[in-house]
Amino acid sequence: MSSDPEYDRLAGLAAILAGLGGFVYSLAFIVGVVLDKAPDLGKSVSSTALAVGGLLTAVVAIALFQRARAVSAPGALLGVAFALFGSIGAMIHGAYDLANVLHPPLADVFATNELPNPVDPRGLLTFAAAGIGLLMLVWLTRRAGELRNWVGSLGLVVGTLLIMIYLGRLIILSPTNPLIAGLAGLTGFVLSPVLYIGLGLWLRNSANL
Repeated sequence: MSSDPEYDRLAGLAAILAGLGGFVYSLAFIVGVVLDKAPDLGKSVSSTALAVGGLLTAVVAIALFQRARAVSAPGALLGVAFALFGSIGAMIHGAYDLANVLHPPLADVFATNELPNPVDPRGLLTFAAAGIGLLMLVWLTRRAGELRNWVGSLGLVVGTLLIMIYLGRLIILSPTNPLIAGLAGLTGFVLSPVLYIGLGLWLRNSANL
């Protein structure tokens, strides 16, 4: 049962939009960055989707935190801290990339080297922190007796895959590597959008109980 139905309705809508936005981000990134088709448009769309998605997932993380803290207040606080760092990192990373696309730096230095994003190197926040936060919040919410369905199970899978994607980007580096592209494609195109849409429907249903 929801403790704040109005917030859960908002978080449910945010989760559904995050799921749709995650699919848009993945599609734009693959087409614009990996395949280098219409790169400026692809980078603009993927950067915007990443920044907006960070805001939306932060709203969802707070809704999960409200449930997770019933089992372990310290664990829930740590989980939501990781989740919010991931959300804020995604917002900054997306806004940073979008700023460079709209107004390229002199000599286009960011397009001619492989320097990682200084705030979110290789997706430390966007993937690793977000994955750890998702794992902790979903696990604790399930311990609280909620999300004991396919959505909760998928949340644990997606959290693990996000961490694996970060490790792959850190160790292998190239986004076109079959292992990295396969994990990112499966997570971004299918699993993560389905998870957040499922979370959105679950939250909105909880608000009506």
